[in-house]
Amino acid sequence: MDRQTEELLRNLKLGRSPILVALAVFLGAIFIMGATYIIPPGHRGVLVTMGKVSSIFAPEGFGLKLPFVTTVVPISVRQRTTVSNTECYSSDLQQINVELKVLYRLPEGQIVKMFRDYHGDPFDSLIAPRVSEALKEVTAMQSAEQIVKKREEIKAKTLESSRAKIGDLLIIEDIVIQDVKLSKELEAAIEAKMVQEQEAAKAKFTQAKAEIEAQTAIIRAKGEAEAIRVRGRAVQDNPGLVQLQIVEKWNGISPLVIGGGAGGEQC
Repeated sequence: MDRQTEELLRNLKLGRSPILVALAVFLGAIFIMGATYIIPPGHRGVLVTMGKVSSIFAPEGFGLKLPFVTTVVPISVRQRTTVSNTECYSSDLQQINVELKVLYRLPEGQIVKMFRDYHGDPFDSLIAPRVSEALKEVTAMQSAEQIVKKREEIKAKTLESSRAKIGDLLIIEDIVIQDVKLSKELEAAIEAKMVQEQEAAKAKFTQAKAEIEAQTAIIRAKGEAEAIRVRGRAVQDNPGLVQLQIVEKWNGISPLVIGGGAGGEQC
């Protein structure tokens, strides 16, 4: 082998060395990345190894796993809020549309079961149907007017029934009734009835006030009459009482008497 050939082979070997190092570093980085995971705050990780779900979830933060064969799926355990609309009927067969805001969260103990047994968003598959069913059962026992007036009572019963139907799979923190929509005719009828009730209550209050004022006047008149009667009896029993009162009120000046008789005037 001549000298030029040896130099060419030497240059090729030197050129391959950096490429091999870079390839080794790249493969090592891929391996490290495949063997680690990071769970973000407010989440827990479900570990799936070759299609098998681990019974233990991974906490938030950094962790290690089998590279290339184990997948970590982050699941949120934060409280979430979702708006739901439900059409229901009252006991007087009036159609009502209720807009609810449902506050819920996934408990840690149910993360693996929810991932393994239920597909999709837990609100759509579990919460929304049961909350809607609970609300329909509650509103069916109340008239349309009572549903409008007793929103807190409707909300409390719906929340209690929803929790019983869902069980411990999910935790419903609260339910808020945002809006109750009625037909225009029903809304006008309920409003007119409420106005009449307010006017009747106002009239009743006015009547009660007048009766109290009349009773007060009667009591005052009776008191004055009794006082006059007592004073009259006192004068009758004590004739000198009038003269005593005159003396007490006298200011010390003799009265001026003017007469037209023969005796002339007296001062």
